[in-house]
Amino acid sequence: MKRSRRALIAASAVGLVVIVLVAVFATEVAHPPASAKSPLLGKVAPAISGKDLLTGQTDRLAALRGRYVLVSFFASWCQPCNAEVPQLESFLFDHHSNVAVLGVLFDDSAANAVRFLHSYGASWEAVTDPATSVAVSYGVADPPQSFLVSPEGQVVAWFPGAVTLQSLNASLAAEIKTAKANA
Repeated sequence: MKRSRRALIAASAVGLVVIVLVAVFATEVAHPPASAKSPLLGKVAPAISGKDLLTGQTDRLAALRGRYVLVSFFASWCQPCNAEVPQLESFLFDHHSNVAVLGVLFDDSAANAVRFLHSYGASWEAVTDPATSVAVSYGVADPPQSFLVSPEGQVVAWFPGAVTLQSLNASLAAEIKTAKANA
């Protein structure tokens, strides 16, 4: 009797530990490594050309040259993407004279993306990437990820994960300061 009671207590303790560990790992939020660097930093941004989700016209990254462009990979099913839309809108509104946002749809249907963009009142260009060739050229495996491209076409910042207005403003200010110092 003593032995089976000990076995029952031991099994219960192990079961409780397993439940706690599962709960901890299930609720853990994945954070990108702080030291991660995109191999694109300092290089010419890969070309982007695609059908605009809202207008049907062809949009190109090259057509936005002369302004800073935030290339943002997104999907309607991506929860962090939903959270960052107001940040992108604020960034675009605050810097409309020298900044553009170009969204790139990642592994999602155009119909879902259009509903997503309309539901948030998104005002930026967004293109499809049906063969995921744009995502591959930027090294994107999951959204959201964003890249700040200089007016000259170089990738100057990488944002793995959802962006914040604060991080976007800080990166833009640093880049403008660097560009003025190098002029």
